[in-house]
Amino acid sequence: MNGPVDPPPAQDRPPELGPDAIAVLDGSTFMVSDGRGDVPEGAVAGLFHDDTRFLSRFELRLGGRTPELLTSSIVDYYSAAFFLANPELQAADGSRVPAHALSVVRSRFVGDGLREGIEVRNHLDRPVSVELRLGCGADFSDIFEVRDRVRAARGTLTRFHDPDHRALGFGYEHGAFRAASRIHSSAPARIEGDDLVFDLHLEPRGTWRTEVRVVVHLDEEIAEPVHEAFGEAVREPGRVLAKWRDEVPRLRADLDLLEHVYRRSIVDLAALRLCAEVEGNEYSLPAAGLPWFMAIFGRDTLITSYQALWVGPDLALGALRALAALQGTVEDDFRDEEPGKILHEIRFGELSALGLKPHRPYYGTADATPLWLILLSEHRRWTGDDRTVRELEPNARRALEWIDRYGDRDGDGYVEYATRSPQGLANQGWKDSWDGVRFADGRLPEPPIAIAEVQGYVYDAKVRAAELAAEVWGDPDLAARLRREAEELRERFSRDFWTDARGGYYAIGLDREKRRIDSMASNMGHLLWSGIVPEDRAPAVARRLLSPPMFSGWGIRTLSEEDAAYNPIGYHTGSVWPHDNSIAAAGLARYGFREEANRVAMAMLEAAGITGHRLPEVFAGYARGDAPFPVRYPTACNPQAWATAAPFLFLRTMLGLEAEGALRCDPHLPPEVGRVYLHGVHAFGTHLDVEAEGTSGRVAPTH
Repeated sequence: MNGPVDPPPAQDRPPELGPDAIAVLDGSTFMVSDGRGDVPEGAVAGLFHDDTRFLSRFELRLGGRTPELLTSSIVDYYSAAFFLANPELQAADGSRVPAHALSVVRSRFVGDGLREGIEVRNHLDRPVSVELRLGCGADFSDIFEVRDRVRAARGTLTRFHDPDHRALGFGYEHGAFRAASRIHSSAPARIEGDDLVFDLHLEPRGTWRTEVRVVVHLDEEIAEPVHEAFGEAVREPGRVLAKWRDEVPRLRADLDLLEHVYRRSIVDLAALRLCAEVEGNEYSLPAAGLPWFMAIFGRDTLITSYQALWVGPDLALGALRALAALQGTVEDDFRDEEPGKILHEIRFGELSALGLKPHRPYYGTADATPLWLILLSEHRRWTGDDRTVRELEPNARRALEWIDRYGDRDGDGYVEYATRSPQGLANQGWKDSWDGVRFADGRLPEPPIAIAEVQGYVYDAKVRAAELAAEVWGDPDLAARLRREAEELRERFSRDFWTDARGGYYAIGLDREKRRIDSMASNMGHLLWSGIVPEDRAPAVARRLLSPPMFSGWGIRTLSEEDAAYNPIGYHTGSVWPHDNSIAAAGLARYGFREEANRVAMAMLEAAGITGHRLPEVFAGYARGDAPFPVRYPTACNPQAWATAAPFLFLRTMLGLEAEGALRCDPHLPPEVGRVYLHGVHAFGTHLDVEAEGTSGRVAPTH
């Protein structure tokens, strides 16, 4: 394609929520509101459960006026508090109520449904009678409709009022898809339209309270609110997550920043977990990110689980088993499904449930299948769990067959992608936005595309699968064949993807005509991580990644400043992604570039120190000299799983932690980090302590 290209109508970049948005979540339930706690009608916000919006309006009015925001904040990942005050208003008797005479506190708890405490305090020495109104609404939009700001009327929306029980209800039916919301107040209320109305009489210095509960119904499921207090002992729906929370390693470090970032990541990853039942067993695995990607994503879930393996291997086990259970079985063009393929994304909203979207599940990704094999191997290396490797052998063999039979579309030895679905993704590597892959001059390539990092993943997957075949499956012939194929791929890749231009680097891919897509991109870091790069070319790759056009000072950009498509706020064309940087840092360290790896890791940790100790999904690629703080990307998920887990991989990289038969620590810690002590690292079914400073480290059993 030549010249400017318009994006398709439905883009992968979600809408911006606004800088004051407050989002709380627990599993597949989350709520997004403005800073006052309100969800105005028509806003890109609401209460969501399993990809359906159960509240599309939730607005508080006092005396007919919108309360003023004093402050609001998330308390726990599942809770938030909103402190408000009245503007000047008229009381029910006509008297004037001065501004800030009344305060309103909203205490919100999300988990399955919603529980919200509302408290109004009178700070005057005289009584005040005033109306409090909570406007409610539910449109049951699919999350894709909310994200794309398009709602097509299809099913039947109903409402019911139950004044005797202080309750409102909304229902929706479209074919086999049924959903309902029931909203109940503990305090007496009258119902006007879709509003709960409270006639408050506040004594001098008096306080009024109510609790509003929202119960959601989806098909036959009824989800009751599970949280009711700040800082409570979380009632988790399974032993797997409880084990994760109780057994994560404890970190002590001379650098306070490292401790703060680590603790934030632990909490956020707990918040992002989903529970999946596979063959009667319950597993915990990470969702991709809040708010638009609270679902299982093949690539995101697998990379997050890899990053967090030493912190909590049960997440990896859950990911492996859940994704194996959903592995492709047939050729389905609408869903881009093929036998043996690992899914891209699964959704449960109306559009997917009724087959109007291909996401139940959608398989349009080229990298999830080799990444699944990589995680299977890495999980075994860290846990010694041969049993799982044997049980998942049929899935692994089907994944290997997919790589050779379906992934390699034209028999040239490379895995390519091209969607067959009218709603499929144009790009199916991790840079999956419509314009995420470009030539150096800005042109868009024609598919099928062989993206560079996927070839690296395939190389690593075959090397690792050969190890599993030889050591667990008892199949030396398969092991020998996979090793041979991996080496042939390595040689072929170095010939076809390498260019001597600009000092030498790997092109991001090959287009339909097998021409190099010659942009200089961060994907090279993934090639180092995979091991596909020959030793003699690694120095050039390292230099390119840390060169000024690629390294912003806050991290490695997705695309070089020298390329025509570069944009510091382009989603995949110049921005900085923490997970991308964590993989690049691990790749640099693999080839001995420890100082360079530390430079990337420390830049990321310093960025987290400015963003509340939480790394967002992505931030802008402005140079650090021009931007003394990381610039917020307007639509970034926050938290986002593989950004949340990136600090775990950075720490593993700096410590040089590897597990193959024994846990080894080969640290190369920057001087500013000082001493690091990890208590209870997960390895081989037991716990180990790691202590390191500079280039000295030791591993000992946990006492």
